[in-house]
This record gives sequence, C-alpha cells and structure tokens, in this order.
Amino acid sequence: MKPSAVLKADLESALGSRFAAPLTFRQRPAPELVSTGIPSLDSLAGGLPRGAITEIFGSASSGRTSLLLSILTAATTRQEACALVDSSDTFDPAAAAAAGVDLGKVLWIRCAGNPEHALKAADWLVQGGGFGFVALDLGDLSPRIARHIPLTSWFRFQRAIENTPTVLIVLGREPCAKSCASLILEMKKGSVAWSGAEGCSRLLRGARVEVTPRKPPRSQTATFEANALE
Repeated sequence: MKPSAVLKADLESALGSRFAAPLTFRQRPAPELVSTGIPSLDSLAGGLPRGAITEIFGSASSGRTSLLLSILTAATTRQEACALVDSSDTFDPAAAAAAGVDLGKVLWIRCAGNPEHALKAADWLVQGGGFGFVALDLGDLSPRIARHIPLTSWFRFQRAIENTPTVLIVLGREPCAKSCASLILEMKKGSVAWSGAEGCSRLLRGARVEVTPRKPPRSQTATFEANALE
C-alpha cells in the first residue's frame, strides 16, 4: 500500500468515530479547458483552465500580444464577453480587429501606467462576474513594479474566480501570480522573417514564437507564427 493511502486510512480511522456519517474525501473536478486558438499550444498544454489564473510571460517582442489576440479571437468567436485591463495603454484595436477579434465583445479599460488602477479594475471585473475572459496586461510595466504586487492580491483573484467560468489571464515580463496560477506559459521569440530583398530596406513581417509550459511543467515546446504586432 502506498504511503499516501496509509495516511488516508489512518486519518479516516482516527476521525471516523467523531462523525455520524462516514468520512469521505472528494477530489476536486478537473477544470474545463478552452482553446487558445493555436492548435499546437492546445495540443501541448490542453487549453486554458476556467476558474483559474493563467500567466503568460516573456520579454518584449516575445509574442505575448500575438497569443493574447489569438485567445481573444477564439473567445469572441464563441460569443464570449471579454475584458482587457490595459495597464500601459498599449492595446491596438485596429491590429486586434485585423487579427479577427470581435471588438464589440471586448471591454477595454485603459489605466495610463497606473498598476494600482489596473489591479483595482481587474478586481472589480472578476468579483462582478459575467466575463468568460479577463486579461490583465502588465507587460509594459517594469518588472520591479510588478514584483511589488502583494501575493494577497493574487490569492484574492484566485478565490474570486474559483468555481466560475472565467479565465483570468495575466501578461508580464516575469511571472507574478506564481503559485496562484494554474497554468504558466513562457514566451520566447525564435527565427525572424523579413520582407524585401537582402541588402535593401526591409520590414519585419513576423517571427516564429516558442511557448513552453512552466506550470504544469512540460519538456516540449509549441511554436506558432506571430505577425509584427509587438
């Protein structure tokens, strides 16, 4: 018998006599997973868990924005209401529409570089409910500022969306929610594609992006092509 089974049996034996009904332990059901809109990433990570925090982190130009737009496109195609808390006012509605996002189903909240306002707005959104996806974009904040967000804030978000259909997405240069996140994805820029002949003025057309799940950990990496949005 495994040690965990022995401990469970001992605990049930010790506590069982104190309760009229038999003591039972219920396992938490697995969360519903929804598509990111990127088949290779869905195949690797399974999708985004509802009722939980997903962190997406990476340096500038690592593909964070492209992944977010893919997620929003998939969500609004399913007719889900989404909210984007834009801490630094960097969201480009024209680029989002070109990527397929239905802007009529996205509430865009601009916070002018104020992290406190961004956290408060995200708190109101997850507490109020009604959104399939809430994205908190901290990607253009200094990592030093993001690190000072208290852990209690992430625990509050975790509790607020637990047992709800909401997916809370946090974007940043470094992981912030850490233990409070159920899924953590690291973004890295791979090979770059240019338009125009070599030796002449050329424009960045896009890049191959690598996505590695850090929680739960995976040794494999998913890749997709990102256009020049970041």
